[in-house]
Amino acid sequence: MDIRLNELNKTIINCKKCPRLVKFVQEVSTKKRKQNIDEIYWGKPVPGFGDLNSKLAIIGLAPAAHGGTRTGRAFTGDKSGDFLFKCLFKVGISNSPISKNLNDNLKLKFTYITNILKCVPPEDKPQGNEISNCSPFFDQEILSLKKLIVIVTLGKVAFDNCIKLYKNKFKLKQKFIFKHGKTLILPNGLVIIPSYHPSPRNVNTRLISEKMMISLFKKAKKLAKF
Repeated sequence: MDIRLNELNKTIINCKKCPRLVKFVQEVSTKKRKQNIDEIYWGKPVPGFGDLNSKLAIIGLAPAAHGGTRTGRAFTGDKSGDFLFKCLFKVGISNSPISKNLNDNLKLKFTYITNILKCVPPEDKPQGNEISNCSPFFDQEILSLKKLIVIVTLGKVAFDNCIKLYKNKFKLKQKFIFKHGKTLILPNGLVIIPSYHPSPRNVNTRLISEKMMISLFKKAKKLAKF
């Protein structure tokens, strides 16, 4: 990983800007879940992972309470991540269909994964000031990826905040509508593809299916040219 991302990630991991989130992360990491009772939780803000050569970025809302907050890696160790990595593996973006922990030798091809919010919020509902506190981290991550061609946003909150970054950057007035699989092109040529979040609820209600997600990532990979 590039030294700039390394330094940024250190800052993210040590952040305590949001007292409500700091308290909740500590609670989750102390009380734990029955099946993870013997594990030591990461218990800190969760940075993104990938490298500066990434052509594709995948953006979620926040780490899961017993996923990223436990493992220290976004979309790792929870059902949303299980669904995501199974699809990424089938498309040839990930070298493994599962992501269990920081030391499982998972590798991504030209891809960077991160969240809008670096800490899990209670009931997965962040407050406006918490998103604002975290937005500089997200901005720095995305803007440091100089070879970035495509962004896939998982869920509407991730989409809205990603659009907000570029609206501010380019002083855009146009309205961008969230629609799964729709291709949106920004003035700098960057492509944004909104996706439904691969949460268990969305999967169980068939709002998103494995076929839909694989199709979307095939499209993203083709547009990103790798």
